[in-house]
Amino acid sequence: MRSPTLRSLTPLLLACAATLAVAGCKAAPGKPGPYFETPRPEQISDFATLYNQNCASCHGVNGKFGAAVSLANPIYLAIATDSDIQRVTASGVPGTTMPPFGKAAGGMLTDKQIAILAAGMKQNWGSPDALAGQVPPPYASTTPGDPVQGQKTFVAFCARCHGTDGSGATVGNGLVTGPLVDSAYLALISDQGLRTLIIVGQPEQGMPNWLSHMNGPGARPMTNQEITDTVAWLASHRIATPGQPYKQHP
Repeated sequence: MRSPTLRSLTPLLLACAATLAVAGCKAAPGKPGPYFETPRPEQISDFATLYNQNCASCHGVNGKFGAAVSLANPIYLAIATDSDIQRVTASGVPGTTMPPFGKAAGGMLTDKQIAILAAGMKQNWGSPDALAGQVPPPYASTTPGDPVQGQKTFVAFCARCHGTDGSGATVGNGLVTGPLVDSAYLALISDQGLRTLIIVGQPEQGMPNWLSHMNGPGARPMTNQEITDTVAWLASHRIATPGQPYKQHP
């Protein structure tokens, strides 16, 4: 048999070169592939991703069991409007551990992403029947509170779990509730945060909402003014320098 000549091999060589060229273009060094591109932070529009990256560390996985107020609380989502949630998310709460997330305030989230978070909370965790036909107190107070009346209201509605002086109490099954009249705690929560907790409660931790703070004969929901007065009494215990003082060493 005669050895193949270069001329006879030319079509085959050209075909191989074309195949290699096409393959090389698809995997050229430095060229990103279609399945490895990471979106820029401002391009993320998935609610779960935005929540887990920005909210879960304080408000808990799936909006529960966090250090801050539970967002997966249908009553909270019924009284807080989209604009309320967006405003707090964007601007934060000065004087507390809630930072601003909006870009205009130094955060990383766009207005669109903050709107996605607010809408996603209501869609995933809200309930149209959360209020069971009851008219809730307004999200924010519009009247001043009276600390003197607030102490009486606290004793009537809150003492069975938190003690008459707010220092905590032992309730069913030996559970000891945390103190509310505590300088460190009050330094970390705003007046609005206190009001929100009183209204919506924390059901996953056994804290009732404004409808059922009181038990037994004569039980009734707390009124708007009673909530406002209770917050005023609790807030009156804030001090300028909370926490434990340092020990003086000789």
